[in-house]
Amino acid sequence: MTVRSGPARTLVGVALAAAVLLGGCARSVGGTADAERWSATKVAGLEITTGESGPRPGVADSRLVAVGGDDGELDRLARNAVDDVQRYWSEQLPSAFGRRFDPVGTLISYDSTGPDATVCGTSTAGAVNAFYCGPDDSVAWDRGQLLPTLNDSFGPMSVVAVLAHEMGHAVQFRLGTADGRTSSIVKEQQADCYAGNFFRWVAEGDAPHFRLSTGPGLNQILAALFFIRDAAGTGFDAAGAHGNAFDRVSAFQFGFGEGPARCARIDEGEVRRRITQPASAQAAPPDADDGNLPVADQDALQALHQTLRAAFDQPGAASPVISTTPPACPEVTGTAPASYCPRTNVVGLDLADLASIGTPPEQGTGGGLGDFAAFAEVASRYALAAQHAAGYPLTGLATAQRTACLTGFWAATIVVGRGALLQLSPGDLDEAVAEMLAPRSLIAADVNGAGIPSGFARVEAFRDGFSGGGTAPCLAKYR
Repeated sequence: MTVRSGPARTLVGVALAAAVLLGGCARSVGGTADAERWSATKVAGLEITTGESGPRPGVADSRLVAVGGDDGELDRLARNAVDDVQRYWSEQLPSAFGRRFDPVGTLISYDSTGPDATVCGTSTAGAVNAFYCGPDDSVAWDRGQLLPTLNDSFGPMSVVAVLAHEMGHAVQFRLGTADGRTSSIVKEQQADCYAGNFFRWVAEGDAPHFRLSTGPGLNQILAALFFIRDAAGTGFDAAGAHGNAFDRVSAFQFGFGEGPARCARIDEGEVRRRITQPASAQAAPPDADDGNLPVADQDALQALHQTLRAAFDQPGAASPVISTTPPACPEVTGTAPASYCPRTNVVGLDLADLASIGTPPEQGTGGGLGDFAAFAEVASRYALAAQHAAGYPLTGLATAQRTACLTGFWAATIVVGRGALLQLSPGDLDEAVAEMLAPRSLIAADVNGAGIPSGFARVEAFRDGFSGGGTAPCLAKYR
């Protein structure tokens, strides 16, 4: 995050909108006719499950052949993945688009650490990648480094996710929706979305070789997308851009929840409206570190407090106090590094814990996430104070999701160009994604730290707030 230079300017319009919506509709939002129904037990309409994810035991391997393969465990996993994805699209392409799906022409397995070879006109030496090649209608993968890294870090379904994405490009090729004039980010967003289509089918139990829980299993898929995101500071219009984690997860969620036709509608106009990566001209150098503030610094905390007041404070209601020495509050469970006490209207901070979370991973050994993750956890507790002032309950899973949504709304008020003293930097929203995919998320938690087990649903709620244009969608949906 960055602190804007120059005199501070509060977001008066945003503050007034939030005040009206939070202060005046504690009882009226129940009558919203077209508000989407939300269930604490479901994710995108499917029951949240915590069962096994991965290859189905006892199922024969695919008979597909990969040129250059070694028939090892990872090659068999990759072939099974492509087989299931092709089975899915052989059903869906005719029903969704009236087109026949022809299987890809060739599957290619190579070892990026082994003897050099040429695939799709490119050397495989050091090519830690998986890709679809349009000219020869092939899908290739690196069994030497890429697949082992994914499998070891995120489990076998991450390998399936990467290949489902590449098969998404094969779908584009068959539909004719992408060509040399189509930007990389549009192609990649569509492919992430098509991968989401496929995993919906897997989660519904229809895949011959794989099974997927909608709780931890789906979390692992999203974690893999986080791992293969663009570096912070990469412009969305850069050659080969795939998207940051927030945008990649968003596209996957569109596909998982809305079907193939939604993916085909992703175009240049939508990407420019929705994408959170800046253009190359506005982007900081990739991996630049000047976007991380010392979160325990008093100036940074004061800037944070100002943005929270602008987003959430209500006329006639006492503004919550943010304190590093809060009074005891035994009636609620502490949620370090930030807690809210409704009796005293105090957001209490543990600066040591906050600094640990706010330290970028590459700078320390404490497993930190970055400054925005830390500040968003504080914002979530401030959002509870706003809910309390408006008469909303502070416990329960609906509260947890409503809090994530309102925290996303706050994040939207500090986008660069909106005049906030504290502003988003490249990579900040990815930190929020990482926090919400962790086993414990404070961004998506009630006053006692309770939340739903689905990282997918947590991120979706945050995105609802970020893109909703106000607090009303959060209050109407999560109730």
